[in-house]
Amino acid sequence: MTQNEGQRFRFSEAPVWDWQRAYYEQKGLHAWTENQVPQYITSNPMIATAYAEMIFGFLQDLASKGQTTETVTILELGAGVGRLAHQILLKLMALKDFAGLELPAFRYVMTDLVEDNVLGWREHPSMQSFINQGILDFARFDAIQDIELNLVVAGTVIRPGDLKQPLLLIANYFFDSIPQELIYVGEGEIYECDVLVQSPERSLRSEPAQLLENMTLSYEYRRAPEYSAENYPYQELIALYKEELEDSHILFPAIGLSCLERLNTLSDSGYVLITADKGDHRLDNWKFAEPPEFVLHGSFSLTANYHAIQYILDRQGAHTSFTTHHYKDLNVGCMLMVDEPLGYVNTRLAYHRFVERFGPDDFFSMKEWMDDQVERMELKQIIPFWRLGGYDAEFLIHSANRISSLLPDASDEEILDIQSGIHIMWSSYYAMELQGGVAFLAGQLLYGMYMYEDAKRFLELSLDADSRKQNSAVLYDLAVCCYELELEEETLSYTRKVLALEPEHEEAMDLLNSFECF
Repeated sequence: MTQNEGQRFRFSEAPVWDWQRAYYEQKGLHAWTENQVPQYITSNPMIATAYAEMIFGFLQDLASKGQTTETVTILELGAGVGRLAHQILLKLMALKDFAGLELPAFRYVMTDLVEDNVLGWREHPSMQSFINQGILDFARFDAIQDIELNLVVAGTVIRPGDLKQPLLLIANYFFDSIPQELIYVGEGEIYECDVLVQSPERSLRSEPAQLLENMTLSYEYRRAPEYSAENYPYQELIALYKEELEDSHILFPAIGLSCLERLNTLSDSGYVLITADKGDHRLDNWKFAEPPEFVLHGSFSLTANYHAIQYILDRQGAHTSFTTHHYKDLNVGCMLMVDEPLGYVNTRLAYHRFVERFGPDDFFSMKEWMDDQVERMELKQIIPFWRLGGYDAEFLIHSANRISSLLPDASDEEILDIQSGIHIMWSSYYAMELQGGVAFLAGQLLYGMYMYEDAKRFLELSLDADSRKQNSAVLYDLAVCCYELELEEETLSYTRKVLALEPEHEEAMDLLNSFECF
């Protein structure tokens, strides 16, 4: 196989960004539901709880300042499959109802570059109650150039200066996935790292994911004095890099910073940024950095330069927070680009309680370990951890077999807690392609606990969501549930369906005969 000679590009203008964009346009929401693009780590109930608490604290801070008449806009950048928005809104509304405080009204606006994703959210069944309450809207937004938001539901446009309350931004796996510059610091000088992109000839007509998988990258360096010019907007940061770094490749978020500046113009009162990514805010972690590693998952992601974002915002008057301890998989930050940021006490306290003290990255590390320990765990460990994670469906999927094996020796209290957990999980479940499987597991566990009414509901939900569950085992369980609930007609119906699939099914034949004897 021969390769083309490759072309030389400025890093932010390389075709890899076009391939990434084409991938998302081609896949739409399936990019996440097909388990290619990671979404669990930044959209599970634990991180949604942390974000909802910070947003609630922010609303409290505005209320304490008397700013309750204008609506607060919560803008999620690159909202992905929509699971995070759904979880945040559920938890935020629960906090609001529980507290009973007078707070400013809010609307949550989900954005994405891909129009089909925006339309997909608009029609998603899990979003309809929020749309009907007037607290959820959608807009297409291009982080590279857009300066306004066209709201799909409201049919209105948010233009610079329209917002009176500070804008609240959510950016998960955002800064690592939009175009960045790549510079090299060596011997006190700044170099632009141009990229040479080579692809096997026959792959040039391939799908975007194949192009990314088959590409070969190399770099060429050229002096870049423009970065050190007095009129360069980030010249002070570049001077710091020249002084402190050596033999270091730096992903520079010029487009990300520009995006924040454009979004800042929408409000007269600044913004708050809540963000999570695999990205470093400590300068030491950029020392002697190698060329960037492209992490491929259908599309690709890089490492976000949180140091640059934090440095620039700090010098513009923001109060920025990252954890004092080192992150492992997910770095969560909160940046208050508002007047008198230290006055937003509830927002800062929420970050301290739900990120600094124990946060989404800590939970994800524990969950990875717990996933490997499930078969050695007892219910007294499984149930509290499930509760800690917000009764997450993913943990139930992973632990269902172990829970089932422990049911014969479970206490009445543990049985009731499992039942309650299943209902809490389902009430906040974001309908995805796994919906039928989750309902089936819930139904099986409830059946094993002799909770036939609940089991019947979930097993029927699994049949509605996934026709592949139309097998004799599930149908027989439903027949038993109906028998125990004294639902004669439904018992007969399900029993006959079992025998139609498996005429020699002895238990079903006995059940049918028990009716024919009367």
